[in-house]
Amino acid sequence: MELLRNISQQPTNSNRMYEPNQPGSCELRRKRTEDHGHAPAEMSKIITDPATGKCYCRGKVLGKGGFAKCYEMTDLSTSKVYAAKIIPHTRVSKPHQREKIDREIELHRVLHHKHIVHFYHHFEDKDNIYILLEYCSRRSLAHILKARKVLTEPEVRYYLRQIVSGLKYLHEQEILHRDLKLGNFFVSESMELKVGDFGLAAKLEPAGNRRKTICGTPNYLSPEVLNKQGHGCESDVWALGCVMYTMLLGRPPFETTNLKETYRCIREARYSLPSSLSPQAKQLISSLLAKAPEDRPHLDHILRHDFFSQGFVPERLPASCCHSAPEFHVSSPAKSFFKKAAAALFGGKRDKVKYYETLNKLTKEEEEIYKLRHDLKKTVISQQQQSKQMTEDGRPPSPSAGRPVALATEGLPPTTRDTIRLIVRGSLGSCSSSSECLEDSTTGSVAETITSVLRGCLENMPKDDIPNGTECSNLQWVTKWVDYSNKYGFGYQLSDHIVGVLFNNGTHMSLLADKKTVHYYAELGQCSVFSTSDVPEHFVGQVTVLKYFAHYMEENLMDGGDLVSQPDTHMPRLYLLQWLKSDRALMMLFNDGTFQVNFYHDHTKIILCTQREEYMLTYINEERVSTTFRLSSLLTSGCPADLRQRMEYSLNMLLQRCN
Repeated sequence: MELLRNISQQPTNSNRMYEPNQPGSCELRRKRTEDHGHAPAEMSKIITDPATGKCYCRGKVLGKGGFAKCYEMTDLSTSKVYAAKIIPHTRVSKPHQREKIDREIELHRVLHHKHIVHFYHHFEDKDNIYILLEYCSRRSLAHILKARKVLTEPEVRYYLRQIVSGLKYLHEQEILHRDLKLGNFFVSESMELKVGDFGLAAKLEPAGNRRKTICGTPNYLSPEVLNKQGHGCESDVWALGCVMYTMLLGRPPFETTNLKETYRCIREARYSLPSSLSPQAKQLISSLLAKAPEDRPHLDHILRHDFFSQGFVPERLPASCCHSAPEFHVSSPAKSFFKKAAAALFGGKRDKVKYYETLNKLTKEEEEIYKLRHDLKKTVISQQQQSKQMTEDGRPPSPSAGRPVALATEGLPPTTRDTIRLIVRGSLGSCSSSSECLEDSTTGSVAETITSVLRGCLENMPKDDIPNGTECSNLQWVTKWVDYSNKYGFGYQLSDHIVGVLFNNGTHMSLLADKKTVHYYAELGQCSVFSTSDVPEHFVGQVTVLKYFAHYMEENLMDGGDLVSQPDTHMPRLYLLQWLKSDRALMMLFNDGTFQVNFYHDHTKIILCTQREEYMLTYINEERVSTTFRLSSLLTSGCPADLRQRMEYSLNMLLQRCN
């Protein structure tokens, strides 16, 4: 918020915060309007909204700005705490000043996004204008950086991912922020980031009619803004590059002791990239700070950059990150090089673990482990063969193979009747024993069956009604996953705590919930069972990787939903046949026909499986709350629009797999 301007400036090279009277420390066109007469009367502690009669108690000052102060303010009737921006009428007495406040209110009040500071209410009395906003108890990233000096790369990924989410929403509403900086990124009690302060925000205009006024914070201005070429979404992307640079290095990229020189550096896009930064961080900063606006990446592409796809991104940060570096250390029960690699890969305090110092000390083998990575830019398919089971006459088998079921399907086309029978009956018609499940023909057959089931459901169910949920007994599904397919394979943890790895050579290993028993499935289906205390010599390497994945997921990843399963200490019922990734989701196909799709950005999931010979579809929403539907119910009652969209996307992924 604007009122946090003077406390939210970025640290200089000496790691001190800008003082308000320093050159370049306050926003252009936000000049201080100090009163030169008598000091204003003391503001009342109890403030009443004249329109509603609600009373609020004014608390401590949270920040100050050119026009206003921000206070903690409590609704006395509900005890809800707000951040209240209070603007004296004397500060906005001129028409253009009042118009500016009204425009900020008008833009902000309609915004609703989890990474945007929420606007609750505004009112005014004879002395002041009051704007009640979401209270963020951890203050801002500027405060965190002031205490920390620099942030680790995993933290920067965590914060940037949320900033990009909020900024993408703003741009979709055709709103430019025009003042992105650390002081305008607020942090909630649960360490969620919220973009705030819309005092300089403006509606996006057509290219030929864009605003050409110079406004913002000097260190974050883009070349086109300085050159009065107009504001576009690209200017916000430039500021994002400045923010990333500042978080990693503790100073803005174009900071100098002279404002004129700072502007010269910005116009020339001239800045330094220290060797302490990782290559991926350098590449992303360089693209964000491209001199020409058209050369900067679109927001949709930023999160697909190697900086994110090849590095650890924590799901949550502890509150201790506000004042000290987090510990992302992951130790492995394997050889010592795993320990060194994990320590370097997942951080630790910067004075203890230096990214490149560690890399330079590793041997060639250790370096390979250290560089475990995956690529979200392209769709990646696991390295199993994708041949399809063929009948004697060369055609794929009918997906509706199974026992007949008496249904009211007269009058429907034969293909529709077969699909409905399949949906209601839940018959896979293949994969009769576990010894066949890793064979490529079975994989193709199971995938085609699921494709037919999903397509039939989507084509035949109504669009508007919403069915009732049902119970799903002991559903097994993937709660955590790790993609190290560049080197080893794909690892996952099931809801019953079994951990599996589908290796790049097509073999599969499962570590049971007792952490003592391993089941190994070879390419042609032979199953071997052995104890972790007595591993055959030729399996030692794979068991080491299996344990490494299990330990990493246990220590670093949180469960993806509220469904739990009873541990299976005997024969694993579920193990992975194939997986596929797109830029939006991860698809997993299992031996018993269970099909799961995880959507990255909102963490929603759908799981299709059979229970008591009937297909069931479970949907886990953004709050990790699950609802299960019978597919036969969906055929008659329809489903929510958001679930239908995800089912359609999942079908497209299956079709892509089959092509």
